[in-house]
Amino acid sequence: MRELQSTHQVLMIRPVRFTGNEQTASSNSFQQLTHASSDAQVLALAEFEALLQCLRAGGVTVHVLDDEPEPHTPDSIFPNNWVSFHADGAVVLYPMLAVNRRLERRMDVLQHLSDKGLRIQQTIDLTSHEANQKYLEGTGSVVLDRVNRFAYACISSRTDLDVLGEFAQRLDYELVTFDAMDATGVPIYHTNVLLCIGTRFAVLCTEAIVESERAAVLHALRSTGHEVIEISMEQMQRFAGNMLELRNADGTTCVALSQSAHDSLSAVQREQLQRLAGPMLVAPIPTIERLGGGSVRCMLAEVFLPTR
Repeated sequence: MRELQSTHQVLMIRPVRFTGNEQTASSNSFQQLTHASSDAQVLALAEFEALLQCLRAGGVTVHVLDDEPEPHTPDSIFPNNWVSFHADGAVVLYPMLAVNRRLERRMDVLQHLSDKGLRIQQTIDLTSHEANQKYLEGTGSVVLDRVNRFAYACISSRTDLDVLGEFAQRLDYELVTFDAMDATGVPIYHTNVLLCIGTRFAVLCTEAIVESERAAVLHALRSTGHEVIEISMEQMQRFAGNMLELRNADGTTCVALSQSAHDSLSAVQREQLQRLAGPMLVAPIPTIERLGGGSVRCMLAEVFLPTR
């Protein structure tokens, strides 16, 4: 089945006990736990609601479920790491590195989407890899070119080659793997902070990729017709790579990103995005970015499931 690159439906999880997650900090250099505050939940909830309103005003359908107070899941606001929903009706469940993140997996989420008239044909459960300490954290670990069936992934403690291989085989993707580091030489924890793929464009922090592997990644993107918008390390640190192309109800594309990401872009880059993807849906989420170490794209689990 041919998929579109972007969807008009996303899943979001409203935070209940948002905090910085100590269990993920060692592998996520984007987290800044020293700036934690007692009002993190209040601030994060306000940021969540602002993003939700922005998306809905832009014509995106958002399915919202509340997190649950117990067990405590500080990163539940990032559902794209434990689940993905595909156009053939497949749902994929992913193995997570942090023990407390595994608690985010909720089957009532699948039931909610089914109750909304969406069809789930099969569930592909990769979570058994956790027993062997091998992980693949959803569309954080893997950035999909759904149209051309390429799956891009930078290898890290959260993105294992063996699990990638099973994912690619079962969902019929060709892998493009590489190593990537931040400015201090620390491996980048998730691919979706340095790469975003839309229908006609790709945003990429090329300089983060190991030099010997850059040409292959650029070739794969350009050979599939994507105009590459290159961002700097500094822009990546401000989450300019962590954006997501979506569609509104009439099928027109748009791109969702944070205020920090938007403000880091040059006028030329913004013009490129608007020309290639349409309007920008921008919301400030500084608390979520600082303590969670993820941005707008991480908060959105795309829903491609067919309707019944």
